[in-house]
Amino acid sequence: MVRFLGLITCLALLGTSALLAAAPGDPPIKVSAPLASWRDTAAKKAITDFVVRVTDEKSPDFVPPAERIAVFDNDGTLWPENPMPFQLAFALDELKRRLPNEPTWKDDPAVQAAMKGDLPALLADHYKGLFRIIELTGSGMTTVEFAVRVRNWLATAKHPRFHRPYDRLAYQPMLELLAYLRANGFKAFIVSGGGADFMRVFSEHVYGIPPEQVVGSNARTVYELRENGPVLVKTLQHLFVDDGPGKPVGIHQFIGRRPIACFGNSDGDLQMLEYTTIDNPRPSLGMIIHHTDAEREYAYDEKPKSSGKLVKALADAPRRGWIFVDMKSDWSEVFADGSASSGQKP
Repeated sequence: MVRFLGLITCLALLGTSALLAAAPGDPPIKVSAPLASWRDTAAKKAITDFVVRVTDEKSPDFVPPAERIAVFDNDGTLWPENPMPFQLAFALDELKRRLPNEPTWKDDPAVQAAMKGDLPALLADHYKGLFRIIELTGSGMTTVEFAVRVRNWLATAKHPRFHRPYDRLAYQPMLELLAYLRANGFKAFIVSGGGADFMRVFSEHVYGIPPEQVVGSNARTVYELRENGPVLVKTLQHLFVDDGPGKPVGIHQFIGRRPIACFGNSDGDLQMLEYTTIDNPRPSLGMIIHHTDAEREYAYDEKPKSSGKLVKALADAPRRGWIFVDMKSDWSEVFADGSASSGQKP
């Protein structure tokens, strides 16, 4: 994806039209005035007030650019996670594609659950079934081979409700937020429970976040020198799950700076919100995307259809000072051109 260099920064600061690069071959996604798809509500004001406070050199809350770290969950924060996380949709499609050539897989309980569409069974016992499917479909190959499979899937698969490619379902207001933060000297990272190798395939062309700024679940990768050159082979050994309490750990290991802004949507982001905002020596902002719009996207918190349960963080938010983004009330648009919201209600 095209990086936000000096020209893009100047355009965003002036409030004139900037461009977010889209998927290769697609028309670019336009970002007009900063936060144009955010209605003038308390959520938008909280963002702009915070940015002004930490970027004004005369402000007592000024934060040097090097310390302006913003972290974003991915599923449910930057794009939807229903009717299932997009990586799970990829893994299930890969499973169906490869199953005829892998007859021994059919007796695996996780495979049987997957073929029945039994999502609760796959997510039970700390996602044991899901990790088994990911192991079968995403390990034992090189990182390049895996990336090619993800790109091929993104080029052909479409969301069952919105009927558009998955990588064209980023939330327009969040794209604008990323552009606004970058224009004001922030460095944005994805910190997500999704697989790092999966997200790094599309993070730059969808969000403008380069792969080195993606922190996700990961496992041991093995180096091999083959006849055609060096390769890295994916395994599922020493699995690190970048979710819940794993997120602050991942931030420490892979970023090395404490964030001053955090954006999530579920209890899986609770510890990342805490780490960002509690006793932070710098000013901080915690924000929760609340899915309240069944018409244009989905409405859920306590009882999601897949991932994204929001109970503890919802209860803790008032005393922690975390800001809720009500998708229905605070966003004038959900997706880039509005067309995706024409899908049938779930």
